[in-house]
Amino acid sequence: MGRKPLEGIKVISVETQVAAPYCSMMLADAGAEVIKIEAPGRGDASREPGPILRDKDGNKVSGYFMRFNRNKKSLTLNIKTPEGKEIFEKMVKQSDVLLENMKPGFLKKNGYTPEKIAELNPRIVYATLTGFGVGINGKYVGPYADRPAYDIIIQAMAGLMNLIGEEGGRPIHPMVAFADVAPGMLTAYGVMLALYNREFTGKGDYLDMAMYDSLMALTERSLNVYNMTGNVMERGKEGLIHPWGSFKTKDGWIAIIVQESKMWKRFTDAMGRPDLFEDPRYADGEGRAKNKATLDPIINEWLSTRTTDEVVETLLSFGLPVGPVNNAKQVCEGEQANARQMFVTVHDPVAGDVKLVNTPIKMASQEVQTEAPTIPRLGEHTDEILKGLGYTDEQIAKLREEQTI
Repeated sequence: MGRKPLEGIKVISVETQVAAPYCSMMLADAGAEVIKIEAPGRGDASREPGPILRDKDGNKVSGYFMRFNRNKKSLTLNIKTPEGKEIFEKMVKQSDVLLENMKPGFLKKNGYTPEKIAELNPRIVYATLTGFGVGINGKYVGPYADRPAYDIIIQAMAGLMNLIGEEGGRPIHPMVAFADVAPGMLTAYGVMLALYNREFTGKGDYLDMAMYDSLMALTERSLNVYNMTGNVMERGKEGLIHPWGSFKTKDGWIAIIVQESKMWKRFTDAMGRPDLFEDPRYADGEGRAKNKATLDPIINEWLSTRTTDEVVETLLSFGLPVGPVNNAKQVCEGEQANARQMFVTVHDPVAGDVKLVNTPIKMASQEVQTEAPTIPRLGEHTDEILKGLGYTDEQIAKLREEQTI
């Protein structure tokens, strides 16, 4: 395996839950040394939720925590104490990246403004990831800047949940943490931009990342359609494309999209209904969407006598995009995900061997990592990290006694 892209990059992450941990995990997967700072005694709040995995002796580990924290080191540190601040500042001076996604202003309240961080290390890239953004030099500060935020709140407020569900039904959370994972990915992208720019300027940067902004980027279609037309897209109402969505087969569900005229021609030929292509009611996507009450029963009748595999095979043979609606078991055991090496095995002393979803990035210069170190125990690397900063065993014991670590 060749050199990993971020080897030599040192990251400190004052992080909790999902968004920043997902970002730092991406950086760690790419070879960065990531030191996760956790509160002494309790650690990251994500160490508590399930699924809880146990060994034969009853020891337990959080599967929730495992999902976002491979390839990291764990340091317990109370940065509210003078000794904790001293350790933190030493780390900042030696690092390339500082991440934070605690409550808005957490580090600032402890004396660490972006200006102070830059003073300690002019080359460091400092990224905060909050629900609504905290602003830069008084700019970009919205009315919700101080609000706490969780994935479901951001999905609701940024317009995503309004698009999910049946027409006239209640808004639905998709059971996917889009408002955590997407901001984590985009923050990793922002960090890489800043690190690249540093190669030319010699200076670090400050990134003010917001979960809300990231979800707006994901829901761009509905927002752009409104800005262009004044029309508000609603769940269950696709007015521009049809057939589009999930359709029931004899033994399951498939997803279909028929966007262009040539696709509609192929679809009607696949069904053995070329007459539908000649029907003026169905001449374009908007017309088909407007008249789906008469069109869908015809499609549903054709699908009802065929299995999912039969429909997929038929539509693919006509050059149409189509796929089965898979559950997690079908994805995890499917040939596609495994051929793409989309799982990485973590060897955990409590849970045993656990497969986690791998990074989706493939590079010609890199072999895909299929095994990873264990998930860090709370404070597992504290002594190692402090000794690297020059602390003696006696000093470390005193810091532990004072509950700084």
